[in-house]
Amino acid sequence: MSPAAVTGRARLPRGEGAWAWLAAGSVALSLLLLGGLLTLIAVRGLAHFWPASVSLVELDDGQVFAGRAVRELPLPAADGASGGRERLYFTGNRDLDGHVWQWVEVDRIVESDRPRELVVMERLRHGDFIGRLVDVRPAGQTGARTAEGGEAAWAALQALQARLAAVGALRGERDDLQHGVIQPLVRRLEKDPGDRAAQRRLAETNERVRGLQESMRRDVVVLEGVDGRRLLLTLDEVLRAWRPNAMSLPEKTGAWARGVWRFLSEGPRAANTAGGVWPAIFGTVLMVMLMSLLVTPFGVLAAVYLNEVAHQGRLTNWVRIAVRNLAGVPSIVYGVFGLGVFVYGIGGSLDEWFFSDELPSPTFGTGGLLWASLTLALLTLPVVIVATEEGLARIPEHQREGALALGATRLEMLTRVVLPMAVPAMLTGVILAVARAAGEVAPLMLVGVAKLAPQVPVDGEFPFLHLDRKFMHLGYHVYDTAFHGDDIQAAMPVVYATALLLVLVVVVLNLTAIFLRHYFRARHGALSRH
Repeated sequence: MSPAAVTGRARLPRGEGAWAWLAAGSVALSLLLLGGLLTLIAVRGLAHFWPASVSLVELDDGQVFAGRAVRELPLPAADGASGGRERLYFTGNRDLDGHVWQWVEVDRIVESDRPRELVVMERLRHGDFIGRLVDVRPAGQTGARTAEGGEAAWAALQALQARLAAVGALRGERDDLQHGVIQPLVRRLEKDPGDRAAQRRLAETNERVRGLQESMRRDVVVLEGVDGRRLLLTLDEVLRAWRPNAMSLPEKTGAWARGVWRFLSEGPRAANTAGGVWPAIFGTVLMVMLMSLLVTPFGVLAAVYLNEVAHQGRLTNWVRIAVRNLAGVPSIVYGVFGLGVFVYGIGGSLDEWFFSDELPSPTFGTGGLLWASLTLALLTLPVVIVATEEGLARIPEHQREGALALGATRLEMLTRVVLPMAVPAMLTGVILAVARAAGEVAPLMLVGVAKLAPQVPVDGEFPFLHLDRKFMHLGYHVYDTAFHGDDIQAAMPVVYATALLLVLVVVVLNLTAIFLRHYFRARHGALSRH
């Protein structure tokens, strides 16, 4: 064989083999499945806020109902023949019909239309109403005439919208008084029942709230179902009303954006199947921030001790193995530990020492924001220790030797040379800790999360941040809404929307830490080049 042939053969690229293609295919498949999952969650969750059209359906037996088509499924076939299809409608009107969902065989539908005058009304109780708006009038007035479409129906809806805006302002003032004035005064009187100034102000505020309630009940709404049954509602029971069949695409887009904003800014209603998730967003972010502030210094100090201070022997290796094993302990075990040590142990002792007047009602001897943050800090501590120690191990030894040779003490060498260079690794540990803590649910069920806590644990009352209060969490909100709700069909869109929001919150927190890590890595990389 000639040397040229040998040289040519040597220059041929060597194949990567089947294992490389298998690894690349696995990664591509994983990314595809992840993208599909996020797309499913986003589509199902965001579609919940779209004002879908309402159909007026007539069946072959003469039954007439109005509802929003949700989905369609095939019926099981019998004797080899086609089974047809059935369609699920959301019909609302729970207080009139006793149910809000109706399955209908598509073959039984005689006529389906979308009249423009059909109104969807969101209420505080009994869910949505679907039907016709008859009149808006002062309470006690009679003789209303049905607004059967056209300008009359539109004028009635415009009058309702204007009055609902005024009632919404009154409702907001009432809620501010209840949460910002009445509740602090009640807590103040529980501590000092003889406080006459607090008693007088509480009585005045209660009188003001009663006046607001009466103002919201001065007008009533007359509604009519498609079967002719009538319903009277006071305005304080109505939140919003719209005519989806008469809305243009820009109007529906605006309504969708307002629905998303309400979901992000309001509190939950109707056993968490309606309303928003603002308390859960706030509770999740606040708990993760407190957890990060607690776990970072302890994790960094432990890693520095293991890598820079401790004698590298068998005992240190055993400690490292124990730390890595702690990262694999089930999270519910940490929840039991937090319940026994933090809540009942430390919290019970704090109640006996500083809050004995409140006993037997516990202050810190029950689940709360502080104990939940400490439990998750303990849960994520091994992750921060391992990531930080690996970052410290990657720092070249000549960096330490050069600092010591220039006359720096070991403490100065650690604080001014080693730790700044290890900041990217520390932030990597924090990123992993945030990603795990934000999605944990099992330990929180034992140490402080609540099904419903409409007030966030931060307010204008000293000490402003109330670590003893229970809080809401997005992960637990998803779990509770999906498995403990009375109406799973109504709960599923909220579950999808909350799951999407939880993913976005974790992504934003992680991106913040990633940005900081990149900044410190670029900064210390530039310093090392100089």
